[in-house]
Amino acid sequence: MSITNISGSQGTQGVSDFSSLGSSSNIQFIFAKLQLEQSQICRTNAESYITKIQADQEEQKKCADMIAQARELQNQAKTEDKCTEMPKEMQDYFKQNGLSWDETGNDTHHDKDEWEYNIKSLMNFQETLGTATQTDMIYLQDYMGQYNSFLQGANKAITETNQTMQSILTR
Repeated sequence: MSITNISGSQGTQGVSDFSSLGSSSNIQFIFAKLQLEQSQICRTNAESYITKIQADQEEQKKCADMIAQARELQNQAKTEDKCTEMPKEMQDYFKQNGLSWDETGNDTHHDKDEWEYNIKSLMNFQETLGTATQTDMIYLQDYMGQYNSFLQGANKAITETNQTMQSILTR
C-alpha cells in the first residue's frame, strides 16, 4: 500500500509503504511512526530552504559590496569630471548574474550618469534576491509548522497508546 505525501517545490517525497514503518500491530504506533517519518521529510525540506536562504543572503552581501564599489566609482567620476573604469571583478559579476551595464562607447569606462544606470541594475538584482529570500522564508516557515504538527501528532499517538496499555495492565 502506498501513502501519498507532502509535495513542495523540492519535489514529491513520502512514505513508500507501511513495511518501512517497522513491525507493530497497534494502529496508534503505526500512525506515530508515520507521523515521525513525515516530520523527517519536512525537516529535510526545511534544511534545504535554510541552505538556499543562506546562499541568497551571501549573494545579497556580494551585491551590496558591488553597489558600494560602484557608488565610489561614480563619486570619483563626478568629482574628477571624468570616466572611471569598471573593474574586471565587477564586469565578471555583471556577466555571471546576467546584469546589464551602460555600454555607451562600447567600453567599461563610465561617467557619473552611466554609473547611475549600472547602480540601478545592481539594485534591481539585489531586490530580486531579497524577494526570493522572503519567498523561501515563507516556505521554510510552512515546513517548520508541518514538522511541528507531525511531531505533535506522533507524541499524541504514543501518549494515547501508553494510556491504553496502562489501563489494560491495571485491570
